[in-house]
Parts: sequence; C-alpha cells; structure tokens
Amino acid sequence: MYGFTTTLTGLSFDDALAKTTAELKSEGFGVLSDIDVQRAMKEKLGADMLPYRILGACNPPLAHQALQAEPDIGLLLPCNVIVRETAPGRVIVGFLDPQTMVGLVGKPGVKTVADEAEKRLRRVCAALGGEASLTV
Repeated sequence: MYGFTTTLTGLSFDDALAKTTAELKSEGFGVLSDIDVQRAMKEKLGADMLPYRILGACNPPLAHQALQAEPDIGLLLPCNVIVRETAPGRVIVGFLDPQTMVGLVGKPGVKTVADEAEKRLRRVCAALGGEASLTV
C-alpha cells in the first residue's frame, strides 16, 4: 500500500484544489510544485482528460529533519498529493503515505519524520470531509 484517498462530492475541481491547498497549509505544508497533468497531456500528446494535478507538498521542518537523517531522501521528496476529477462534482484527493519512504530507506531518523508527516497528512485528508477510503 502506498497511499490513502478521500472522495469529495458537490465541489468543483477548482474548489477542491483550493480546499486541499488550504488544509495542507493548516498543517504546515506549502506547495512547492503544481503539475497540471491535464494540460501537459493535451500539449504533449493532444490527449484530452479530466482535470488532474500533482501537488508537491513540503513541510520545511520535517523535510529538514529527513535530509539530516538521510541526505539522499530528496529523491523521495516532496510529499505528493493528487487532486483529480472523476466526474463533474466528484474529486479524489490522494496522498502518498510517508511510510513508503521508511520501507525504502530503513533509517530510524526517517521513521520519526514519516510518522509525523503521516499524522499531518491524515489530518488533512480527514479535514477535507470527503468519503475516506483505505490505502491504495
């Protein structure tokens, strides 16, 4: 298992994206990158798809602790969050489980950071108020 999701209904994609960004901020995460997958697929392949964004969320104190524990952890940062529309008024928000890093790195200092990041991201997921699903 590598992540967890919630499904939001009754919100536009833009509203769900804004709400997700605001809830991340409330837990100390900034968005370092925002990849518009829908636009990229249209520009690069001419392919149409529903709105899909990948947010690179970073909590600077946690990122710093992780980098101190394992300098190459940057290969696994930032925490990815997806926001994708499946139908009008139905948006899935997914979070990469930080515990995935622990399995790959196996250092105690990384486990401590992953535990805290997971708590915060699960609070964001819960605060969005959608229908939570088990890990994916």
